Amino acid sequence: MALANLRIKLAKPEPSWQLCLLGVLGATIAAIFIILFRLAFENIQAIYLQNIDDFSSLTEFQRFITPVIATLGILSVAWITGFQYTRSGIPFVIHRLKSAYGAIPFLNTINQFFGSIFALAGGFSVGREGPAVHIGAACSTILAKRFSLPQNSMRTLCACGVAAGIAASFNTPLAAVIFVMEVILREYKLHMFVPVILASIIGSLMTHAVFGSYHEYEFFSYLVIDYSHYPWLILFGILLGVLAKVFNVGMLAVIRVSQNQHMTVRLLVAAVIMGLMGVWVPESMGSGLSAIDLILEEEMVFTLVFSLLCAKMIATIVVLGLGIPGGIIGPTLGIGAIAGALMALFVSIFFDNMMFAGDYALLGMAGMLAATLNAPLAALLTIIELADQLQLALPAMVVITSAYLTSSQFLKNRSIFLQQLEFQNLSYQPSPVENILQKYGVLAYLEDKYRVVKDTEEDNLSEIIRATPGDEQIIVHYPADDENPQQFKLVQYDLNLHPLEHEGPAYHLTAMPAVDSQATLSEAYFALVEKRQGAVYVYHKDPSHIIGIVSFDRIRGLLTQGAI
Repeated sequence: MALANLRIKLAKPEPSWQLCLLGVLGATIAAIFIILFRLAFENIQAIYLQNIDDFSSLTEFQRFITPVIATLGILSVAWITGFQYTRSGIPFVIHRLKSAYGAIPFLNTINQFFGSIFALAGGFSVGREGPAVHIGAACSTILAKRFSLPQNSMRTLCACGVAAGIAASFNTPLAAVIFVMEVILREYKLHMFVPVILASIIGSLMTHAVFGSYHEYEFFSYLVIDYSHYPWLILFGILLGVLAKVFNVGMLAVIRVSQNQHMTVRLLVAAVIMGLMGVWVPESMGSGLSAIDLILEEEMVFTLVFSLLCAKMIATIVVLGLGIPGGIIGPTLGIGAIAGALMALFVSIFFDNMMFAGDYALLGMAGMLAATLNAPLAALLTIIELADQLQLALPAMVVITSAYLTSSQFLKNRSIFLQQLEFQNLSYQPSPVENILQKYGVLAYLEDKYRVVKDTEEDNLSEIIRATPGDEQIIVHYPADDENPQQFKLVQYDLNLHPLEHEGPAYHLTAMPAVDSQATLSEAYFALVEKRQGAVYVYHKDPSHIIGIVSFDRIRGLLTQGAI
């Protein structure tokens, strides 16, 4: 009974301590697996690298062969699952939020977990946040599946898992919350906001416990940029907007060209190209930390930094476009930092020193991330938290706004995640009606004034109708037999018939679609919208047992009267 009451409570899109507690539990599970994921690939790297993500210590042959060996591991995992569950990462999570309320197939998660370990350990230019988001969403929604919770609450738990994944990856709890609202859900709702915040806190705290309290880029020096740099920052943002457009177009072109190739061919080509880029510029390998270490050296050479930018761009576009599992945010930050170093070299012509190279690198990260993902606020908070520098806010906003406007308004660039989904014909944007009704579980709007009669009593239906109160619905139950499946039919009255002029009953029977108790009002609405009348019956596990009904008139009334 307590679980049944919990399901009814969670069917309403309202703040509740129960949903917060489930969000915390889901985030804890998610954070555990994300920490295991990170420990796995870092410990593999520690076997053959002097420092994590530093592939410059390897010989040229080793840099070439390492991605190939990693690809064999990725293909082995895909082969075990029949090459059927290889979709993964942030775009896939966004799609599943729309199509399945965030429920992630288990085998997809297996491919993401182990495939990304091989990819990151093997030096591919991918980030760890994509796998973390996927793993977090999958782990957090386990609770909703285990306890058969309403699907609208599963959507919230998925968001909690994503927040825990981002926070556990980068130790950026505030940016994780905004990322979920701006990129994943693309809406701000109070009943989701608090559970997502709690989940983000859990992800960050557990990362602290295992890896220590630190920020990814706290080694950057404090900002020394003054107002004389701001015109250059505007120009820098414009250039980043153009760079983001090139990046997105390039990745979609690779996806388009390779879409008909088998996964084995695509990944092996990606491995060879990654290996060649690694031979050319060793710092182009990995998620981007080694590239940042290079640009922070006291003596930067333009040709080396420019080569690094080209190699990192090519490697990331090809690797992710050909389907290597991993995230896009890590390498995007690396590309932005390299672009910032190049801009600093140019601006240094007009200034006396190069003390601001690290500052431009940070600002480049912010602008590139905002323009690539179309997420300016998430980009701003990410960089502030990663660098642990609040004074970064004002110059970062200058770069972000100019980069975002150039990319989205003038170059018509859109989020790379949404463009990937559209190209792959994966839905991600519900209709306005769906968007509203998906937030409400059917359990919150059950109508319990009904009477079920057996089909054997159908001959006496007129008498039963006369003896039934006017506000009570009548349902006729037809058990299953060899010819017909089990079904329930709703007695509906034809108010247009005059009882003195019409012979026979002034009613007809309408078949009632079945809806599981986990469903939302969206499923109920679309089951009835074609006839625009009738009702669905709701069951829990056993389709032969009605626990309530939801009428089309009730749903339509909620929509038209603004009660939702």
